[in-house]
Amino acid sequence: MGTLGTIGLNGAFIEAAMLAAVRITAFLVLAPPFSFSAIPLRIKAMLAVALSILVAPHAAQGMSAQLETGAFVLALISQLVTGALLGFLVLVVFSAIQSAGSLIDLFAGFQLSQAFDPMMNVNGAQMTRLMQMVALGLLFVSGGAELVLGGLFRTFEALPVTGLFDRDVGRLLLPGVGQLFLSAVQIAGPIVVVLFLADVGLGLLTRVAPALNAFSLGFPLKILITLLAAGSIFLALPRIVTALVDDALALMGAVT
Repeated sequence: MGTLGTIGLNGAFIEAAMLAAVRITAFLVLAPPFSFSAIPLRIKAMLAVALSILVAPHAAQGMSAQLETGAFVLALISQLVTGALLGFLVLVVFSAIQSAGSLIDLFAGFQLSQAFDPMMNVNGAQMTRLMQMVALGLLFVSGGAELVLGGLFRTFEALPVTGLFDRDVGRLLLPGVGQLFLSAVQIAGPIVVVLFLADVGLGLLTRVAPALNAFSLGFPLKILITLLAAGSIFLALPRIVTALVDDALALMGAVT
């Protein structure tokens, strides 16, 4: 009888793959477009495992031997925090589109039909959900999702899987939140200004001719203005998504 061969396993490689999988999984749970609830959890898990296997050879380069139990648990926690922070920064950047839709709904009077969309985890009216849906579609179609994943892979070069995250989180989040509000105002600014001028015009018309009751025409007029002006935003949305992807990559680079 022949002797059975033995299969050798590289413990450092397996540990590097596990640590990378934790960071990638935490990132995919929070970062758009991968956080979209319509994507089944098993697909996200399979994607995280596949990506961790791809990045494991590079992540294992700095690991000469297996980690002790305490060091491995500490590295797992560190990778969980790092992946969650990276995903949250990407979420903050792309929340600008949702915030812009909320501004439009507020000034157009659509907030009365506000509802929660469990698929996109968005609580808003028509324009909020529509802009978020279009932005997620553009991320997949334009290759923005691949760029976001590329930015995640580059973080393994600057911050190894055995490294500890020691950056000031508040100093990293403050520019991202400020950019969120600025981008939302820039995206929704044209429609908000037009709707504000429409309200001013209706107010002046009511002042000049009180018997006309111009405010009764306000709601359908603002709906018409919103629909006409929203076309300009949707035409510019591909460039907006591209700019937001660049901002997200810059923030991810600042973390590492």
